[in-house]
Amino acid sequence: MRDLKIPEQRHPEKAHRPDNAQPKKPAWIRVKAPAGKAYMDTHRIMREHKLVTVCEEAGCPNAGECWSQGHATMMIMGEICTRGCTFCNIATGKPQTLDAFEPGRVADAVQKLGLNHVVITSVDRDDLEDGGAEHFAQTIRAVRHRSPGTTIEILTPDFLKCAPEVLEVVVAAKPDVFNHNLETVPGLYPEVRPGARYFHSLRLLQRVKELDPSIFTKSGIMVGLGEDRQGVLQVMDDMRAADVDFLTIGQYLQPTPKHHGVDRFVTPEEFASYEKAAYGKGFLMVSATPLTRSSYHAGDDFARLRAAREAKLAKV
Repeated sequence: MRDLKIPEQRHPEKAHRPDNAQPKKPAWIRVKAPAGKAYMDTHRIMREHKLVTVCEEAGCPNAGECWSQGHATMMIMGEICTRGCTFCNIATGKPQTLDAFEPGRVADAVQKLGLNHVVITSVDRDDLEDGGAEHFAQTIRAVRHRSPGTTIEILTPDFLKCAPEVLEVVVAAKPDVFNHNLETVPGLYPEVRPGARYFHSLRLLQRVKELDPSIFTKSGIMVGLGEDRQGVLQVMDDMRAADVDFLTIGQYLQPTPKHHGVDRFVTPEEFASYEKAAYGKGFLMVSATPLTRSSYHAGDDFARLRAAREAKLAKV
């Protein structure tokens, strides 16, 4: 049912990677195949508005559940990324020119779906001087204009090769949640996220809070890439030092044999232990389960996040 067709020639860098065996998934992370009228309605609306979704491009295991509820994470600025992270199934190469009409189409789709909360993400666009910051801002403003009651969550790239001021453009558009994923522990960056820099990403999240403390900040990591528990706990401490409000932790699932191998499948009990530790460190909101992804249950989680902030302020 999904239009997940990524030609092999669009992944030239993956052809040179050694194959990694794909282990059998345990029962706790198996999901049902997508089906049903609501799923197909969401699929149709995405196609009618010529929109790309990260749900399809990244092969998210929760796509069937989310789309059946009318929720799809829209991926702006095309479907080709300028980075080549070894965990990611999104195509790498030379992106196309930005589509000036895309923000309006996103806003139309949000309105047609009747979303109370929308998640908007993008590929990395290192080819653009501002990394796509203005395009993000235009999309936020378009959604606000068309659906003023909809809360907006963005999942951004790191803007690593841009002037520091580009972040201000995105923040000035006032998303309700600013999400940027650290993805893994710093020691694994050279092999998992080679085009990124751990402390730059941390500083990006910290800077958002400095620019506008009212915006919720969010970040996530995957486990099962080769990290250890102490490394995960240190990432939690680093995020809290950057004043991150919301932490997500999910199981890494290997897209193809050419991607980074799965080191192990973390048990639900270990995830529960991480969640307990994270709340103990002061996060307002934590989602830590094998199937957790950045935008999974994002609308419900946003309501809980806002309630947690109000409860904290009431105690001050």
